[in-house]
Amino acid sequence: VQLVESGGGLVQPGGSLRLSCAASGFTINAYDMTWYRQAPGNARESVARITSPSGLTDYVDSVKGRFTISRDNAKNTVYLQMNSLKAEDTAVYFCKAVHFSGYPSYWGQGTQVTVSS
Repeated sequence: VQLVESGGGLVQPGGSLRLSCAASGFTINAYDMTWYRQAPGNARESVARITSPSGLTDYVDSVKGRFTISRDNAKNTVYLQMNSLKAEDTAVYFCKAVHFSGYPSYWGQGTQVTVSS
């Protein structure tokens, strides 16, 4: 069982990135998928979530209107499209899968996003 994030990197303020979270060993269509982030010295925070099977989404206020979470069950992958990036979006981004029953859950290893000029 594995979650692998990719797509992070260095981007200028105002730029965009798309993060991917590819699952293996289980199928995400029975899991709520959440993107978290953690900046140095800060607690890990939930950024965006998409539920299963309804596909409902919710976002932390600081990213509403800029980030979009989506899922492709056929590719067993969740995405986070990040637009209008700000310096304060700099963090390690993680994805988490939680079965709709509440158990089990899995974490990825994270991908670094740095927003800087």
